[in-house]
Amino acid sequence: MRHYFCIVLQTLFAVAAWSQTAEACYDILPIPKSVVVDSTHSFVLQPGMTIAFENGNVEVGRVAEFLREWVEETDGLNLALSHKTSKSPIRLTLADAAGPEESYCIKVDASGIELRAMAPVGLFHAAQTLRKSLPMTKDGKVRFPFVTIQDEPRFPYRGLLLDCGRHFFTVEVIKQILDVMALHGCNQFHWHLTEDQGWRFEVKSLPELALKGSVREKTVIGPSNMRIYDNIPYGGYYSQEDCREIVRYAAERYINIVPEIDMPGHMLSALHVFPNLGCTGGPYPVAPYWGVMRDVLCGGNPETMDFLKTVFGELCDVFPSPFIHIGGDECPKDRWRKCPKCQARIKELGLENDGKHTPEDQLQSRLNHEIEQFLASRGRNLIGWDEILAGGLTEDAIVMSWRGTKGGIEAAKQGHRVIMTPNIYAYIDHPQLKDYGKQPRTTDSYLVSCSKIYSFEPLLPEELTEEEQQCILGVQANLWTEQIAYPEHAFYQLLPRLAAMSEVQWCRPEQKNFERFKSSLPWLERFYDLMSLPYCHQVE
Repeated sequence: MRHYFCIVLQTLFAVAAWSQTAEACYDILPIPKSVVVDSTHSFVLQPGMTIAFENGNVEVGRVAEFLREWVEETDGLNLALSHKTSKSPIRLTLADAAGPEESYCIKVDASGIELRAMAPVGLFHAAQTLRKSLPMTKDGKVRFPFVTIQDEPRFPYRGLLLDCGRHFFTVEVIKQILDVMALHGCNQFHWHLTEDQGWRFEVKSLPELALKGSVREKTVIGPSNMRIYDNIPYGGYYSQEDCREIVRYAAERYINIVPEIDMPGHMLSALHVFPNLGCTGGPYPVAPYWGVMRDVLCGGNPETMDFLKTVFGELCDVFPSPFIHIGGDECPKDRWRKCPKCQARIKELGLENDGKHTPEDQLQSRLNHEIEQFLASRGRNLIGWDEILAGGLTEDAIVMSWRGTKGGIEAAKQGHRVIMTPNIYAYIDHPQLKDYGKQPRTTDSYLVSCSKIYSFEPLLPEELTEEEQQCILGVQANLWTEQIAYPEHAFYQLLPRLAAMSEVQWCRPEQKNFERFKSSLPWLERFYDLMSLPYCHQVE
């Protein structure tokens, strides 16, 4: 009898230990396309088990190593890597089938956990999903309910912009941001590298451009219209070696770097070094305050195009991105209207007011077209802010719609590819809480809350036909940094709003539910804590 009770007690202890094993949760963000759970059965992941992948595929091996690191970081389980896929409890497999490159499937059953995809990028997304399901236990094992997850992103372009022209962020901070992007399923890092307030990209054939153009003598503190300065020099730029390191780091996480050199406006930092490229001849100090500046590159000076081709040529050497952003926004034409060179060029080209576009608008379009042809010769696609619509566009230009959705609608109706980033939904430098006193000071303007971002529908079915909707490549959140000088503030502005944007970028409209999003968010925020990232703890 005593022996019987010992067996019963041992069984009860075993059941209790099993029941206390931390359980994975598939209620993650962004929510996968399909999740079918059988909670009556589970697979238990324990230390010493293996993650297997087919030998010889470097990318799949890297994903396997990422997954091994994430499991150890999150739950303290030490797993080994193996090439014996038939016997391992975790298996990464490339499928021989047609399908979207970024799609994947996760299946948990009695044999273990299988991650299957058409391409390594799909396996990377699958590994991120598995990572986000982990319970963050230190008990040494994790119980995974049986599940089949089928998933793929809604849009091919899922972007985040960081403005490093106004304030400079180190390579290590950029890497942190890339890690956060990967966690949220983003795949395009729009790197705003030049501004009136600072030139951040090294051009080796023009060494003084970054050395001198990156430094402003002082910075406005408080509202720009008050012009109160700190009188502290501010600078910093990225060497081409820094940029290549960022490109490499991003590529390992399946993120493309979209570099932006803003032209012909927002160029005071370049005019400071090369005043001959301006209409007045200068002098031009690197701007110490924010806003739209009247001094821009001279549209009638042939040296302007030589300069731009030199800069964009080296940019293409460093960044393999299929997309190169030329800005094209906020370019006042005051100087051009009075500039003899610009007016002579307008006359030479025969540009006249056509009722829609001024001659100066058309002159800017000529500059855009010439740069577009240059980029096309390097196998690249031009992206510009929606102002590039003024004066007309070439067929292959991509429009980034920021002044609301109007520019994107117009571009899509013309058959142009469009990236939606309307300021009222996507500008995360703006406040995220109604009470301005509960958040760090930022742009004193309209509210861009999590719920506002979440409500955005990029395809605009009321405005665009199904055929026109095919022109929408995706959606982007923009983090401008006039009022954001430190990494801690940048991450606070970014998180958790990037989680809301990730469901706009990744999920179908019928999947979205803001109450479900809010209930799932704490599970994701554990990773912000694990990564020691500041974030806003209130969601509106």
